[in-house]
Amino acid sequence: MEPRVHFVTFATGDLDAARAFYRDALAWQPLLDVPGEIIFFQVGPGLVLGLFDARKFDEDLGRGGAPTVSGVTLSHNVDGPGAVDKIVTAALAAGAVLVKAPVRAVFGGYHGHFGDPNGIIWEIAYNPNWRVDESGTVSLSP
Repeated sequence: MEPRVHFVTFATGDLDAARAFYRDALAWQPLLDVPGEIIFFQVGPGLVLGLFDARKFDEDLGRGGAPTVSGVTLSHNVDGPGAVDKIVTAALAAGAVLVKAPVRAVFGGYHGHFGDPNGIIWEIAYNPNWRVDESGTVSLSP
């Protein structure tokens, strides 16, 4: 198996709140939106974020119980500390919950965290060592 991810899907307790946050407040354009079931957004080249109604998610997997998201962040790297502040501020205005105000990071950059309406935590980060070459290969070294 190749080290590759095409879809990241989260069980979502309130799909309508997720839609209002991502589509309406942040102006993301869905690839597919099936009301009451799932909404997909392209978040990178060949990468899709799926937000799946939690009940339908469990039915699809054939299991019961309420799924929770824990120990996971989605990170979005930006060009500088000012962009971190701008995006975190915009997300809060759109209804996000502040998890960690933007601060200097141990890796030499700057980052802040917010939670979407269903508790998915986003990190907005400036990492001066983050680079992606023409082939799509990521470098994290200085």
